Amino acid sequence: MYIPLGCLNSFRPRILIDVSKIDMTTTILGFKISMPIMVAPTAMQKMAHPEGEYATARAASAAGTIMTLSSWTTSSVEEVASTGPGIRFFQIRFFQLQVYKNRKVVEQLVRRAERAGFKAIVLTADAPRLGRRESDIKNRFTLPPNLALKNFEGLDLGKMGEVSIYQIVSSLSIMFLNLLCFHMKANDSGLASYVDGQIDRTLSWKDVQWLQTITKMPILVKGVLTGEDARIAIQAGAAGIIVSNHGGRQLDYVPATISALEEVVKATQGRVPVFLDGGVRRGTCTWSFRDILLFSLAAEGEAGVRKVLQMLRDEFELTMALSGCRSLSEITRNHIVTEWDTPRHLPKL
Repeated sequence: MYIPLGCLNSFRPRILIDVSKIDMTTTILGFKISMPIMVAPTAMQKMAHPEGEYATARAASAAGTIMTLSSWTTSSVEEVASTGPGIRFFQIRFFQLQVYKNRKVVEQLVRRAERAGFKAIVLTADAPRLGRRESDIKNRFTLPPNLALKNFEGLDLGKMGEVSIYQIVSSLSIMFLNLLCFHMKANDSGLASYVDGQIDRTLSWKDVQWLQTITKMPILVKGVLTGEDARIAIQAGAAGIIVSNHGGRQLDYVPATISALEEVVKATQGRVPVFLDGGVRRGTCTWSFRDILLFSLAAEGEAGVRKVLQMLRDEFELTMALSGCRSLSEITRNHIVTEWDTPRHLPKL
């Protein structure tokens, strides 16, 4: 069981409770899902397996939960929307959005996602610049020549010098991100150069409000780690908050998501749902997940992702039972002990 050091010391299980029936269902933005575990956005999944995002979408549908599709996918929003068993309940998907300097790009992406049936926008708010990802720099990371960022094919991205960005994006299948920036720094990866050239550093809270003018989909703000930002997000009209440190790849020394969660939840005062992104390796941690899905996708494709989702579900259900909780509403803060808790004093019998 993986628990971030110093964050969660132990559980406080209750005993002699009838746990013959466990209900893990919950409702997210009005949509009922089978368990409080969703699939976070992960870019370029066909690097892990030939079916990439298709496989992950089908596995999430089969598990009765929500998949969030990354902007930087190797399958388009329309292609992913067409996957699944054909049961509407199991085809609830969100779309993760990076805000580009060219707002026409943003508008086109959002409207395509809405037309394709996606139900919410997940706004990445913690990456106006890319963190220093040394492994990417060392490897001079680029997308393999047989793959492309499918969401950008056919978009009107305007002009960059004498060459349209659309022409450059269309050539991603040949040279990917190296061609997307004319001057890739010697100490950067292709992805870092792309972000530096395309992603809008001026992104601010007013843009959360602007997004609400171009779509009816609710906006979830991803990358919140403080109570202050949680409150501002609500004031800006966010329909939900995602506590995330971007897998620890953006800013060094930020807290583990589980450490920041309680502060954010208290700040929201129950006004919007709060989600935890990252730091999950086992179903027991869910009670207290992105890379683990990529490993399973690489190993066994859709079957691997299904196995991981089932494993997380089974472990979460077992943890609920052994802690004396029959439904999610019965899980409380009293079931968790952290190092910053004050000593508990019970009244005398």
